[in-house]
Amino acid sequence: MEQTIKIFIYIHAFFGGLGLLTGIVSIIAKKGTKLHKKTGKLFSIGMITSSLISLPISLMPNHENIFLFLIGLFTIYLVVAGKRALLFKSKHKKQTDWIDKVISGSMLLFSVVMIAVGSYGVINVIENSVLFLFFGAFGLFTTVKDFRFYSTYSVTKNAWLTSHISKMIGAFIASVTAFIVAGLGIGNLFAWITPTILGIIYMIYWKRKTKVKPLLNRQV
Repeated sequence: MEQTIKIFIYIHAFFGGLGLLTGIVSIIAKKGTKLHKKTGKLFSIGMITSSLISLPISLMPNHENIFLFLIGLFTIYLVVAGKRALLFKSKHKKQTDWIDKVISGSMLLFSVVMIAVGSYGVINVIENSVLFLFFGAFGLFTTVKDFRFYSTYSVTKNAWLTSHISKMIGAFIASVTAFIVAGLGIGNLFAWITPTILGIIYMIYWKRKTKVKPLLNRQV
């Protein structure tokens, strides 16, 4: 059993590394170019595959880790929702797909669970419980923004682009954090939170650059 787990961990690390490297190239490359699109696809494949493999690993004997399980789900949500945001670029998309609401609603539920677990841990002085609160709050904030986006995207210029970039940067943050914590073995609170803070600053920069504005000549 332990040998099987090791194989899964190696595969998980390989695809995680693929996601990290292609994510860096995708961020550096000019948005909309062939290089950006190709590396973006590889990034999505790498992150989703790595995260899917991390789910059973985090539930296996001697490897149980509910936090890593929830972070794996969070990463999958970010990549899938980020890719689906591109569909809203079409002017013919008049209403939100039910699947979009299911994806965001599921993550909202997981975020509430993380906040609940984190609150219990903080009250009972359980180590790293603040991480559950931090990422749970981040997930809750992101999914609430999703539902706001679903109701206003048709009257807001570049809303789909802002949503796409924010989600993919969030997934990239997850790959960087995994590299620091698992790859470099640095597991302190600073290592967990710093990539997210820097990523949020980068998201704010892109949000301002895309200049999201209402389209006054369009109706919901």
